[in-house]
Amino acid sequence: MDLFSISDLQSFSGIKAHTIRMWEQRYNALQPSRSEGNTRYYNGKQLKRLLNIVSLMNENHKVSQLCLMPDEKLLALMKDEFESPETKISYNYFIAQLISAALCYNEVYFDKLFSNSILRYGIKNVYIHIIHPALVKMGLWWSKDKLHPAQEHFVVNIFRQKLYAAVDALPPPSGTNDTWLLFLPENEFHEIGLLFSNFLLRQAGKKVIYLGENIPLDSLKLAVKETGVKKLLFFFVRKNNRQDEEAFFSILKKDFSNCKIYIACETGRLDGIGLGKNFIQLHSVVSFEKLLETGV
Repeated sequence: MDLFSISDLQSFSGIKAHTIRMWEQRYNALQPSRSEGNTRYYNGKQLKRLLNIVSLMNENHKVSQLCLMPDEKLLALMKDEFESPETKISYNYFIAQLISAALCYNEVYFDKLFSNSILRYGIKNVYIHIIHPALVKMGLWWSKDKLHPAQEHFVVNIFRQKLYAAVDALPPPSGTNDTWLLFLPENEFHEIGLLFSNFLLRQAGKKVIYLGENIPLDSLKLAVKETGVKKLLFFFVRKNNRQDEEAFFSILKKDFSNCKIYIACETGRLDGIGLGKNFIQLHSVVSFEKLLETGV
């Protein structure tokens, strides 16, 4: 898993393969190994070097100079950029560096990056422009066996801790009857979006009953009965058999007809299933915030 093709580097960095080759030829930016068939392949150290170059390139440094720098000078330059409060750092910088920190399990650097991004942009923008894109990339790499599951879990668990801390810092809701129940369906474990929804709801003064991941429908039904909650929200990320999805929503329509059910999912994911009027699909943070503002 520590061997990457040039197409992998293109996917990870956003830099076209022919540009990476040009940087190698002109500046000796990377030093790939060669297979018996003369195919380039790169190790994790080369990938991290490329991510560092791209991070600084996005901050208006000349790529010709960056490619010639040794790793130590690149790291020193990034430290200067990062620690200067006057420097405007792009979202892509944080995405690339968080991924780089994950590759070597560097929790101290990861924490500094994350805390700095929150101070600069606020938690909402960090989720939209940094956390979500980083997780999408890492999930893609993991599915292609280019990333250890442990590395992905390392990142997800840190994000989870940060979102829990952000929620804990909010004042408790006072005198509200607007209660939401948040859960993930059975065999669904992608919890970061649900945690961020929990933050937005509590920030808006709503009361939240947070059940978390992998909740069987029988348990959900019991929780709704015992709490009397009328608003349910869940994320639908995992790809399932279409027949199983239709059966799942059929049960929801039958057993939770008196509830409003909010589903966060990709646009078009539920086309053709025939949801009832009490189902509301959410496709972005903006649409969810508008919903909260209107009190729907």
